[in-house]
Amino acid sequence: MKTQYYTASSLDGFIATPQHSLEWLMQFGEAPGGGYDEFIAQVGALAMGAHTYEWLLRHEIQPPGRPGKPWFYAQPTWVFSSRELPRVAGADIRFVQGDVAPVHAQMAREAGGRNLWIVGGGELAARFLDAGLLDEVIVTFAPVALGGGAPLLPRDLSKAPWRLLSARAFGEVFAELRYAVRRG
Repeated sequence: MKTQYYTASSLDGFIATPQHSLEWLMQFGEAPGGGYDEFIAQVGALAMGAHTYEWLLRHEIQPPGRPGKPWFYAQPTWVFSSRELPRVAGADIRFVQGDVAPVHAQMAREAGGRNLWIVGGGELAARFLDAGLLDEVIVTFAPVALGGGAPLLPRDLSKAPWRLLSARAFGEVFAELRYAVRRG
């Protein structure tokens, strides 16, 4: 079992605009030959922050003025938020706050030996990293620069705690980099 932060980023290191929008990414559609299906098949539990959850609700699950979609994930999902958020009928969503370590332990128990996915945002992934619980960072870069917004990992990590595992291109648009987190 690995704990993985799997996300998309602009070339300048932002995962969302200052307004928490992902529209910059949606313009590209699905990555041809992308690794998402292979990735999600190995995931047993997910964690996401409130902004990620709210974006999914507003744009995919319960969009105003158009039909929504069912919750995407069969796996249990932990949403970190200090606010009361709407629930999705029939979805296994657990709202939590505070320290990531006890939640990580719950996720590991529920995942049945499969991987844990830290969906985002960057601050939540950084909290798992700070706690020594993050094993891999998988980032798919898109050819845009946002100039600001939600950073990929809002930490000073200039001591390079990473080891490159792979780099691959998807079509003529996306590049995926996979890094292992070095311990100690």
